[in-house]
Amino acid sequence: MALHESALEELGLAPMWVRRGGAHEAAAELAASDSDADVVANEAQPVEVASAVGVEAPVSHETQPPAGVSNAAREPLESREPVRAEATPADAPQARRAPPPAADEAPPFPDDDFAWFDDLPAAPPSDAEAKSNEPAQPGIDTLDWTALEARVSACERCRLCERRTNTVFGVGDREADWMLIGEAPGENEDKQGEPFVGQAGKLLDNMLRSLDLARGTNVYIANVIKCRPPGNRNPEPDEVARCEPYLQRQVALVKPKLIVALGRFAAQSLLKTEASISSLRGRVHEYEGVPVVVTYHPAYLLRSLGDKSKSWQDLCLARDTWRKAGAEGDAAK
Repeated sequence: MALHESALEELGLAPMWVRRGGAHEAAAELAASDSDADVVANEAQPVEVASAVGVEAPVSHETQPPAGVSNAAREPLESREPVRAEATPADAPQARRAPPPAADEAPPFPDDDFAWFDDLPAAPPSDAEAKSNEPAQPGIDTLDWTALEARVSACERCRLCERRTNTVFGVGDREADWMLIGEAPGENEDKQGEPFVGQAGKLLDNMLRSLDLARGTNVYIANVIKCRPPGNRNPEPDEVARCEPYLQRQVALVKPKLIVALGRFAAQSLLKTEASISSLRGRVHEYEGVPVVVTYHPAYLLRSLGDKSKSWQDLCLARDTWRKAGAEGDAAK
């Protein structure tokens, strides 16, 4: 049966119910069927058309056609050609779209968009490229004393350079037979730029004096690390690795006959071991082909006076080793 036009207008479906011959003829056709088959057909028709647009049409239970409808208009709806609903936007053919750009073809941009990208490199330079742009420096193992000291004073190989006051290169006789190596500068050393100053330095000078040695005459003093670690902490392994080439060059330039390692950290760094200092004492080791004797750090002896006698034993071993090395050198000549 017919769906009221006002209801269709509210749903926006009124144009879809217009049939051939005008609105009056369509109303007459729907009203003319008085048989059960015609009623079923008329009831199914609005549901079919409405379902085409996704809206279920309400069905009226009125069975009698209105008065004044001609017999010609009572023809069953099945005999007539069905009227298709107007195409919805979903049924309409989609607009022709431009084909996507090829994979190797850059998408089009306005001329003034992203123009600032033209001034940037395609990728950030790698470490190798950055180093290639820097002026080449001679190897550390080729430097003389002046060039080596200048390289150390400007060194930025590790982050210890960020907080240092001075680098602590070394001090003493650069042709001495004895070379003393400590671990790293402390607060006083960082301020003055010289190793073993303060109370620990005074004790070391007294120890050397007992062996007829002096800081400025026949001994050279240096450290494994040339910059002070924050809070006087032990240097990290990577800091030792970056700074060790400077010490190796100092040893090569001095050409000592004996090295005395002062303290556990210096001994472990030179000998590449994690053994305790007590197990390293009393024996002769080797670094860069030079004999090494291990003893306590002067700062430790200030806190542990009872170990001064042990340190004296170590110095006596060092003196004997030095004399032996000297005798072998004279014999070789």
